[in-house]
Amino acid sequence: MPDISFEADPATYRHWRLHIEGEIATLIMDVDPGGGLAPGYELKKNSYDLAVYIELADAVQRLRFSHPQVRAVIMTSALDRMFCAGANIGMLAQAEHAFKVNFCKFCNETLVAIEDASESGQVYVAALNGTAAGGGYELALACEQILLADDGSSAVSLPEVPLLGVLPGTGGLTRLTDKRRVRRDLADLFATTAEGVRGQRAVDWRLADEIARPTEFAAAALRLAERAAAQRDRRPATTRTTSEAGVELTPLACSAKEDSLRYAHLLVDLDRRAGTAALSIGGPAQAPSLAETHAAGAAAWPLAAARELDDAISRLRFAEPDLGTWLLKTSGDAAAVLATDEMLLAGAAAGDWLATQIIGLWRRTLRRLDATSRSLVALIEPESCLAGTLLELALAADRQYMLDGLHDDVPGEPAAITVGPMNAGPLTAASGNTRLAIRFGPGSPDLDAALAASGRPLVAAEATGLGLVTAAPDDLDWDDELRLVIAERSGFSPDALSGLEASLRFAGEESTSTKIFGRLSAWQNWIFLRPNASGPQGALRRYGTGQRADFDRKRV
Repeated sequence: MPDISFEADPATYRHWRLHIEGEIATLIMDVDPGGGLAPGYELKKNSYDLAVYIELADAVQRLRFSHPQVRAVIMTSALDRMFCAGANIGMLAQAEHAFKVNFCKFCNETLVAIEDASESGQVYVAALNGTAAGGGYELALACEQILLADDGSSAVSLPEVPLLGVLPGTGGLTRLTDKRRVRRDLADLFATTAEGVRGQRAVDWRLADEIARPTEFAAAALRLAERAAAQRDRRPATTRTTSEAGVELTPLACSAKEDSLRYAHLLVDLDRRAGTAALSIGGPAQAPSLAETHAAGAAAWPLAAARELDDAISRLRFAEPDLGTWLLKTSGDAAAVLATDEMLLAGAAAGDWLATQIIGLWRRTLRRLDATSRSLVALIEPESCLAGTLLELALAADRQYMLDGLHDDVPGEPAAITVGPMNAGPLTAASGNTRLAIRFGPGSPDLDAALAASGRPLVAAEATGLGLVTAAPDDLDWDDELRLVIAERSGFSPDALSGLEASLRFAGEESTSTKIFGRLSAWQNWIFLRPNASGPQGALRRYGTGQRADFDRKRV
């Protein structure tokens, strides 16, 4: 698999076309069959691989930041009677297991970003002018409304179980029952019927919201988009305008070397011998005003730092699977971080679209970190700026180690962390709970005590007493303690660690997202490895050959 760039731009899209007219955008899927990420397969019938989804993720992000006037996005296809055939089977059959898992995870995160956009007032409508099969229908399920062509042939289907011996990999089953409220027996029937469901039955089963004849389809899609946008627009009336100036998302500057990735505000050091990646985020030099943030655009620290971290997470997932432990560090002025948070929260409360979108990007990026199958260890030393938004990095980590005092012969102030308003609600985890609530339990006295300390720098003894860090070694023990932690982690089974960490990170109440990233990902991981799917006689390997799969019939 070649080196993967997660950068994209509408001017160079190979698989999507984006048209914007006033408050309505149209995102047209037009996959280039020869535009796959790797050789060996052809992207026929609008089937997709990671390259298609990288462009889709870029379009979703770009619409939010560069086109804030857009209130509804119609997603449709350029092909006749085919919306999307789902993930490309040839790609899945030849891909390594780790790639398949990270591919599904990236797709899931993109679909969740579509749902998040709809919740924030930029509503997505799937205009299925042809058949939507497998991942193609899962893409539609992420949209707020689904319009299906009533042409006698266009159908929606989830054929993975009967045809491929795997599960729908991007949340289809969960969204059927939890989001669209499809009856459980009908969902079972639907997910085991390879040819799918067409026409009025799709509406009756809640698989689609409306159907329309081909001659009326475009008008019906526009009407549905306008209605959905009017119902879900949550912006204050004073900010609903088509004259808002968006922010151009300029390409990220990243210097990639053998042992590092260097961005403007993020340095990633790769230590392959130790099996670690150290991600060090630099905080803002000073807190900008809201006007200065608008003027700086993509260069503004809160937007740039979030984009850089988001990009680095995706790069490391695919390119560095052997680096199983990530060390999370920060440097800078904690007061400037908290003041930046205050500016963003005040702007969002006043209806400023950019402040709202930046907070949303940090929320999604931190959730991407939560869902990453790496051991996360936060290191808190003097010069750290783990406060507010950046404290969420430590709260997302599996463990937190804080230096008690100073390093020998190094002057300065001891390490401190500061709880802020961002930790009390705006940056929730996928469950909808804050990471503090997940850590201590909602409504617990320990949670109340941590929130009561908000705004006050907490040195090691106070942070330890409040349960905000795992341990606080002094300078004599610091290096040895970290060496032991990293060595211990590298001695455990990576598979067991992934399961352990995911189970603990997604503790507490469930949501659609936690079911998708927790339960579904675990089941799909297991099924992908089973010979019934991926073995020489498995359904995934034999699909398209004319041979039936030879299943091991034992249920386990």
